[in-house]
Amino acid sequence: MHHRTVGELMTWEVVRARRDMPFKEIVKLLAENDVTAVPVVDELDRPMGVVSEADLLRKAADQADPSGRTPIPHLEAWERAKAEGARAEELMSAPAVCARPEWNVVEAARLMAVHNVKRLPVVDETDKLQGIISRGDLLRIFLRRDDAIRDEITHDVLQQTMHLAPTEVTVEVREGQVTLRGPVESKSLIPVIERLCRNVDGVVSVAEHITYRNDDPEGHRTAP
Repeated sequence: MHHRTVGELMTWEVVRARRDMPFKEIVKLLAENDVTAVPVVDELDRPMGVVSEADLLRKAADQADPSGRTPIPHLEAWERAKAEGARAEELMSAPAVCARPEWNVVEAARLMAVHNVKRLPVVDETDKLQGIISRGDLLRIFLRRDDAIRDEITHDVLQQTMHLAPTEVTVEVREGQVTLRGPVESKSLIPVIERLCRNVDGVVSVAEHITYRNDDPEGHRTAP
């Protein structure tokens, strides 16, 4: 099976901010490029952190409300330092949480979840910025055509990996939802097949209606 990599899904043309870029220039950079965050790089183009709209808005939130309708929010020391910052390196969230181009979607998605970030700068073996990948980029795997998913499951999973004949298990895919039908030799194969199918890029769900020919001790279903 071929899992799509970060390098295949990421944005290669990356808008970035230098560490000494002033606050207003960062706001302008985001607006002109219609992005919500940019990596901040050092002199060697290595990501130091990421500055986002949320980082910049701390400055506005830290100001008094002329109407008096909302109180000034309590800020931790590190948040106040950001609110008072004037350059990218003072405003950014750091250190940068980065991915590598050869990673698969699962690795990138897990890293985003662990660090609660929406995007990852992508770096090469020298830590130089190569691209950026966002949550939206990772979700693009679910735009795969149903016939491409079906072909991969039929050929790569069932025939090449599980060594099943093409006529044994049939595969139906609609909107990324996979349905499997047919008999296999033993019950123990069923969860393996289901797990492998779930790992195919673009699969939303798997419903199996697979029977088995050999009645093992735990089994209760037999093929007609």
